[in-house]
Amino acid sequence: MTGFHLAQVNIGRILAPLDSPELADFVAQLPEINALAERSPGFVWRMVDDEGEDATGARPDESDDLLLINCSVWESVEALRNFTYRTDHLRVLSRRREWFQRLAEAYQALWWIPAGHRPSIAEAMERVALVREHGPGPTAFTFRDTYPAPARSAQV
Repeated sequence: MTGFHLAQVNIGRILAPLDSPELADFVAQLPEINALAERSPGFVWRMVDDEGEDATGARPDESDDLLLINCSVWESVEALRNFTYRTDHLRVLSRRREWFQRLAEAYQALWWIPAGHRPSIAEAMERVALVREHGPGPTAFTFRDTYPAPARSAQV
């Protein structure tokens, strides 16, 4: 164990308001998928809004009501990858174009955090910006270009 966990963020711009008929199926699946994440091996934490159910009320950009954020913490890249691509989450992920606009820029970032740390919206958005501006690196990366957790001596 390195004393680090993996944080992930992904953002997306929905095609219509959350309370619209176009998003009804997406919204209906949120409790099931969030519960699945929480039961998954290696899950540590997920961001929730003031309502405490999910993060759909959180706004990473106050001027954009259609931009949503999802942020969570996992024990490892493998644990997050298994949840993302080897559970029913993949069924929902495969339908994302029904509910979300295709973004031209990076919309995801992974990064290592000291165990026990919980990322803020601002921190998560900074990591997406790092991937957008500099590409994947040790401080912000993607599933395609992962980096190992820092050595224990690097922990602050």
